[in-house]
Amino acid sequence: MKELEDRILSEGIVREGDVLKVDSFLNHRCDTQLYDHMGAEWARLFAGEPVDKILTIEASGIGIACVAARHFGNVPVVFARKTESVNLDGSQYRTQIHSYTYGRDYQVIVAKRFLTPGEHVLIIDDFLANGCALNGLLKICEDAGVSVTGIGIAVEKGFQPGGKSLRKRGYHLESLAIVDSMDPATGRIVFREQ
Repeated sequence: MKELEDRILSEGIVREGDVLKVDSFLNHRCDTQLYDHMGAEWARLFAGEPVDKILTIEASGIGIACVAARHFGNVPVVFARKTESVNLDGSQYRTQIHSYTYGRDYQVIVAKRFLTPGEHVLIIDDFLANGCALNGLLKICEDAGVSVTGIGIAVEKGFQPGGKSLRKRGYHLESLAIVDSMDPATGRIVFREQ
């Protein structure tokens, strides 16, 4: 998606440790018009696929998923929580994930009443690197007996193994921008031709 790539080139900051900061428009300050265009693109890429719900993970995926849901008939958005809350009641699906960004493990939780066996779920998230968060969401989907229609990612780090692994396992994965390489010394970002 050229619009997203252009924003990454103009506002993204490459840091040591394969970190790409896009907080000025994607995951801290939110450009809702860009989110809307991303949602329209995912709707085009997943056209004809059944989507009963969108699933994401706290926190950066929530805004993107909510705006994207408007392009899928305003389906509900469910997000996996990274923290226990007194508001969480009833039985829950739980799994552990490792956060590449924060370098720590999280227990993620989804209330069982929000995922119904047999439903078709589209997973949406902001970044894909090693795939740890997505593997956690996929485990929750498996435990819940829901069918994963596909996975929509805003920015994939194509030089890390997550995307390749998910595609090899047969998932319909659509990343709107795939970064093939980035150099913290020069700030240069190279995208994969799609």
